[in-house]
Amino acid sequence: MDLSLETRKVAGGAVVFDMSGKLCSGEPLLLLRNQVKRSLEEGVNKFVINLSGVSYIDSSGLGELVTTYTTLRNHNGAVNLLNPSKRIKDLLQMTKLLTVFAAFDDEAKAIESLQR
Repeated sequence: MDLSLETRKVAGGAVVFDMSGKLCSGEPLLLLRNQVKRSLEEGVNKFVINLSGVSYIDSSGLGELVTTYTTLRNHNGAVNLLNPSKRIKDLLQMTKLLTVFAAFDDEAKAIESLQR
């Protein structure tokens, strides 16, 4: 299953990326990278990445999330993760990325956190 990525603008000028499928090397990473670039060009620098539909993330996918984080920080922005599955949350914890990313189970709280 390929990665599907839909974007939607929400209050406060943030964008939610609703993703489903596998975040792994190849086309899925390019899809995410290009969407981040496009959103930045539109002046949006606050993202919520909804992982509720993501079934698998490989090391390249984790790397792309870190790249997204770094890119946004360099543009005075921020990114939060929304609804990671237990499996993905465990992976983020093992790799210590939960110390980098804020992960939320509630979209409103994830968006509110970006406004601070």
